[in-house]
Amino acid sequence: MNEDAFWALIDELSRRPGDLDDRTEWLRTELLRRPPAESVEFQVRLEDACEVAGTRAVFRAANRIESGDCTDDGFHYFTLWLVGQGRKVYESVVADPDALADVPGIRALVGRHRDEWDDDEWPEWDGLDFVAQEAYDELTGQEDDEGEEFADAVDDLAEELADELSGDFEGEWEEGDEPRGSRPEGVAIPRLTALFPLATSGS
Repeated sequence: MNEDAFWALIDELSRRPGDLDDRTEWLRTELLRRPPAESVEFQVRLEDACEVAGTRAVFRAANRIESGDCTDDGFHYFTLWLVGQGRKVYESVVADPDALADVPGIRALVGRHRDEWDDDEWPEWDGLDFVAQEAYDELTGQEDDEGEEFADAVDDLAEELADELSGDFEGEWEEGDEPRGSRPEGVAIPRLTALFPLATSGS
């Protein structure tokens, strides 16, 4: 599964009907139709995409949307959600985080307190981080090893593809990890600031 094949699968995922759980289940079913190696390849590409999106500039945008209360783990879930929006949205936001102001799922939150957001409306998708392992474990009969074989396979493939990957691959996100990247914290997000004024968004 090269980068284009990964994004083709993600683009299809982004177009699927239903809520996040429905789409996650579709993806799991799709991966179960493929060799286990493709689940490993999918996870490597997914983690690389999250790594690239995990910049301070994107964090600042996510934190604005979430009323200044975006946690480290919450930001990782946000980058997963961003990947799940498809390649065009993902690349536009990585290039300019203020482009989130154009994303329908973000615009649907404008003017509403976070307490009014339904669970499926939150711009976070933690389940996307586990679907490839679930498929791999089912395909290989490794459900009882707590994902160790899958994690080792992901690390090995990431090392093999190091020159091809876009980010500085560090593997699975750990609690306490901080946003990284070279984008300065002061990158302007005027449209998001206008849409989500902290003084009125429950911060």
